[in-house]
Amino acid sequence: MLRHNLLLPVSTGDLLIPLSPITDRDIQLSLIIPTYQERNNITEIVQQLTIELDRLIPNGYELIVVDDNSPDRTWELAQDLTEQYPHLRVLRRTKERGLATAVVRGWQTARGQILGVIDADLQHPPEVLGQLWQAIGSGADLAIASRNVEGGGVSEWSLLRRCLSRGAQLLGLIILPETIGRVTDPMSGYFLLRRETIAGKVLSPVGYKISIEVIGRGDIGKIVEVGYEFQERQTGNSKVTGRQYLEYIQHLFRLRLARSGRFLQFIAVGLSGVVVDMSLLYLFSDASTLGLPLILSKILAGESAIINNFLWNDRWTFADLIRTQTSRRQKFRRFLKFNLICLVGLLLSLTILHLLYNFAIHDRYIANFIAIASVTLFNYWLNLKLSWRVTDDSK
Repeated sequence: MLRHNLLLPVSTGDLLIPLSPITDRDIQLSLIIPTYQERNNITEIVQQLTIELDRLIPNGYELIVVDDNSPDRTWELAQDLTEQYPHLRVLRRTKERGLATAVVRGWQTARGQILGVIDADLQHPPEVLGQLWQAIGSGADLAIASRNVEGGGVSEWSLLRRCLSRGAQLLGLIILPETIGRVTDPMSGYFLLRRETIAGKVLSPVGYKISIEVIGRGDIGKIVEVGYEFQERQTGNSKVTGRQYLEYIQHLFRLRLARSGRFLQFIAVGLSGVVVDMSLLYLFSDASTLGLPLILSKILAGESAIINNFLWNDRWTFADLIRTQTSRRQKFRRFLKFNLICLVGLLLSLTILHLLYNFAIHDRYIANFIAIASVTLFNYWLNLKLSWRVTDDSK
């Protein structure tokens, strides 16, 4: 029972790092050690890290083991070690899996203003922490250990593994050059960063590669790379499989879409609204159907398109921004904001339609399409800032 009480609580919900942790001014660095089936390595890595960090920042750090409910009960052995190493804390996850999300869950409970991660398998040499810590102290937002700069390398990798690694990096440069191109080793899982660079960002990592998520979504300014020699695993089995490479590619595309995809999604939804708008405009205004006045027909068709667009945007385009705001009242508030903004856009669209139809283009459908296109960017920007802005859920 006592052991169970010593476990850290597991955060749920969005993978979002708080700007202000539960403060402990003595804790400067929180270093996460994600584990799965690492019982044979956990004692050694904790011992080596303790020696190194006691030298660098005595009493100013914490080690957080985040274990994914390992069948070999790594988490249990880590708990036993807390008696000898009081700076060690343990978190056991039973409902989530994956190295990258384990790191973020660890950061969510961390108390330091500098956050970090290191593998538990002894392939990341703890002695490099000194150089990473010095880089942070010199003003770096991110200090990352790299196998591809001076002083770095891989010990006994096969030619195939080297080609796969370089190929993955090249693919990353093609898909996401502005992120992958900032570092020489984008798949590194050994780094330190300032909490404020990722605080408040909803993270969505895939698989094992947390560094590209941090660089891609964080406010990372200065980056310093420190060379290290990647060591071969002495005990246990490697977690690197073909699946990890597929997850890496999936992650690249998700980050690519995160940068440019939301507006494209908004456009796609807008096009569905155009279909609704055009169809109803014909139904309401054409002489062969209802024959209502053009302006009245546009108002009815426009409001119908607004409802269509809200439902699709809420469930798809901006769904990641409001995952914790799912109550009916919150949804209704978003709809009112969206409707108000789009009604302003509708007034602009009506004005443009009136001017075009009466003074330039005497085709109601072409004039209407131009009017809709003209206010799309206005609607997207304002809705992003207001309708789907993340707010306090308690209000």
